[in-house]
Amino acid sequence: MLRIESLSKTYKGGKKAVDKLSLRIHKGDIYGFIGHNGAGKTTTIKCITGILDFDEGEIFIDGKSIKDDPIGCKRLIAYIPDNPDLYDNMTGIQYLNFISDIFGISKESRERNIEKFSDAFELTKNLGDLISSYSHGMKQKLAVISALIHEPKLLILDEPFVGLDPKASHTLKEFMKEMCQRGSAIFFSTHVLEVAEKLCNKIAIIKAGKIIASGETEKVKGDSSLEQLFLEVTDNE
Repeated sequence: MLRIESLSKTYKGGKKAVDKLSLRIHKGDIYGFIGHNGAGKTTTIKCITGILDFDEGEIFIDGKSIKDDPIGCKRLIAYIPDNPDLYDNMTGIQYLNFISDIFGISKESRERNIEKFSDAFELTKNLGDLISSYSHGMKQKLAVISALIHEPKLLILDEPFVGLDPKASHTLKEFMKEMCQRGSAIFFSTHVLEVAEKLCNKIAIIKAGKIIASGETEKVKGDSSLEQLFLEVTDNE
């Protein structure tokens, strides 16, 4: 579903944020992406989603190149950044219909999915309110709903649980599992190692732009906890 080959990205000033990174995420994977602040997680995610150009390498989403067919790739994905920028002058329902229009979702499908996800995240009664009146957690919920309503083949999230209350976090995890059971894939960064250990069937640890460990979660961590492994490999490298 997602294939990254020798991805490299250098910012102005010479800082190499991502250094020949390669990963493969298959249908049904919940793939955790772990690293310290500044390790290259967000840069990698922004390259995958077409927000940032990159210097070397290739990124393929369901066989399509993000360089050669960016629109085709973006039709297949949904992206939730760590701090979503929403249109404050819209109401919640206007924003969800706007996203539905972009992805060409039928009236029947959008109504069904907006109701399903808004009820699940307890946001239905607030959809008529301006987004400017929403709390940070409510904005995060709206961003999550907008990502789920077009049933993406690949869901990409950057610290998705930040700002969500425990119930909303649990709800999101359940929907993530449901998506992957239907054949979609999920790639997400997180600092919450306990969540990654319990939720992800595969993980990758990045340091200074390079992957230093990756694979099936149980095999990568062995007899250690993910937290112990992370501390060992990031300290020793």
